[in-house]
Amino acid sequence: MHEYGIAESILAAVEGRADGRRVRRARVQVGALLRVAEPSINDAWSLVTEGTLAEGARLDLVTLPVRLTCRDCGNATTSVDPYAVCPACGTTDVDTEGGDDLVLESIQLAEATHVPGDPRGDRGNPVGSS
Repeated sequence: MHEYGIAESILAAVEGRADGRRVRRARVQVGALLRVAEPSINDAWSLVTEGTLAEGARLDLVTLPVRLTCRDCGNATTSVDPYAVCPACGTTDVDTEGGDDLVLESIQLAEATHVPGDPRGDRGNPVGSS
């Protein structure tokens, strides 16, 4: 299950961006050639995030297509199927470009209940005191 290693890489990037804050959601672009199975990556994500700031966070995947160029007929197309054949002539003799990306697109942080220095939410600094 290569998804475990991918989940560890995603977690490292998430923790770097979260800077010690709890994470609710991470959105990741994953290339079709990485052949990431969503149920497997979700299981791996649950395992690797146990005890971390991302524990319980949702992982959203966006599959990026691979560009295919047929060596026989020259047809160019894109596909999210890593085993795609040329749609024009049916051959499997295709060149691929891209589709191996793994990009942390965004993270959603949990809302803080106490923000130091925020006069609207800082109970430790009553209004009017210095």
